[in-house]
Amino acid sequence: QVQLVESGGGLVQAGGSLRLSCAASGRTGSMGIMGWFRQAPGKEREFVAGIRWMSSSSTYYPDSVKGRFTISRDNAKNTVYLQMNSLKPEDTAVYYCAAKGYFRIIITTTPEDYDYWGQGTQVTVSS
Repeated sequence: QVQLVESGGGLVQAGGSLRLSCAASGRTGSMGIMGWFRQAPGKEREFVAGIRWMSSSSTYYPDSVKGRFTISRDNAKNTVYLQMNSLKPEDTAVYYCAAKGYFRIIITTTPEDYDYWGQGTQVTVSS
């Protein structure tokens, strides 16, 4: 089992920045991919970034956040980060950290592909 705890959400003005953190514990050695998703009220959960947990730091972003969001990892701290710059009101959502276990190392964008989830942290961007 893997436990994930997000932090760093809050209220920010449009154009501002926030950095989210996701601390992992438990069987972190079996994790293959770490990802960030978000869900706004009335909308489906949306993939925003993914990174390989071990070896190469391959990353993937959808067009909606490419160039504004950066995912990174610190394996020594068992932590993944999401740096969000140039935030827009449409970025407002609950942001979730997720992990694929069992050494699966392909970054995918479907929530059902991920085995472990954090509780979420609210990000609100005011106009």
